[in-house]
Amino acid sequence: MAADDTIDLAAGAPPEVRARLALALDVDDLVEALRLVRVLRPWFGVAKVGLELYSSAGPDAIGAVANEGLDVFADLKFLDIPTTVEKAARVVGTLGARYLTVHTRGGVEHLAAGVEGMAAGAGAVGLPDPVVLGVTVLTSESADPAALAERLGVAVRAGAGGVVCAASDLGEASRLAPGLVRVVPGIRPAGVEAHDQARPATPAAAAAAGADLLVIGRAVTRAPDPVAAAVAVAAELV
Repeated sequence: MAADDTIDLAAGAPPEVRARLALALDVDDLVEALRLVRVLRPWFGVAKVGLELYSSAGPDAIGAVANEGLDVFADLKFLDIPTTVEKAARVVGTLGARYLTVHTRGGVEHLAAGVEGMAAGAGAVGLPDPVVLGVTVLTSESADPAALAERLGVAVRAGAGGVVCAASDLGEASRLAPGLVRVVPGIRPAGVEAHDQARPATPAAAAAAGADLLVIGRAVTRAPDPVAAAVAVAAELV
């Protein structure tokens, strides 16, 4: 953007910015989750349904959020025997989720089962190809270069569409898993408490390091003024 150009974000972010921001719906009530979606969707193109909301509202959470016009990121972090992962991913694929997380620590066969199941489920109901994200080393964990390299390799060999990693791991993700979607949770604007994140990053820093999708929750949803917080986050990507 040129120095004399200005973009008014008060009414919402440009489509290319919204597509890079995922709102973490880390609540246990679907009504509250949908309220957050309706207030904040002008700045977020993706909404993350995690274990808390999924455990409370079940599969309805995915469909309800999708009906609000956002891509759904089902952050369920599957880790089980391949047969179970394949069947569970198939169900999620039929529900309309765009993204699904599956742990890479289960190995290539385990992750590949999730990829196969998710694609089969989406295809069975005529939905676009979804993206299975291999979870590498959590942002709540300390850096582990050896584990990161191994798990990025698993994601590539299993045919995953993307990986979840910390911003500090993006360089290795780009080198060892080129072409995969890079998703970074633990996003915290400068001055915002890190909470349980051992390796947080600001939106601008994560984007500059090569993140494709930034996951932001409490920094916005629990802010005194969530809309103002969302505007500030989007401004770092403009």
